[in-house]
Amino acid sequence: MYSKEESAKIRKEFWVSYGKSFPRKWVLYNTRIKDFSFKFVADRKKAEVTLDIESSDSIQRELLFDQLLSLKKILETEFLAEVIFDKDYYLENGKLISRIYVVHTTKFSINNKDTWSDCYAFFNETMHQFELFWYEYQDYIEQAVVK
Repeated sequence: MYSKEESAKIRKEFWVSYGKSFPRKWVLYNTRIKDFSFKFVADRKKAEVTLDIESSDSIQRELLFDQLLSLKKILETEFLAEVIFDKDYYLENGKLISRIYVVHTTKFSINNKDTWSDCYAFFNETMHQFELFWYEYQDYIEQAVVK
């Protein structure tokens, strides 16, 4: 078991090492849609690449999720076969969001450096595919945004 300080140091080392291994500017929060962002998730038990719809406006969140859901077959067949759609995803803090994500299926723990390189490769390839999908269908997805 690690102290809070040790855990924070390991997490920082993980992310810095990833950034150095794959130096690239990702879309992440730069979608131009409020509360709509791509994320890398890594903790003691799992790693994921996610597209989170975090709007507190449930109607806006549902409209965006449904717009993406209409593209599910395309996303699965052309970009990410293992993608999961979860309309009602609860974060650890209890916040309700909608999440579209891919789980790293190889054994992983942020505390085990031997698992990092596989995770980095997963992050790089999966986020790349998510971004290709985003660039291809961005205009269509943005149609769901209430202005």
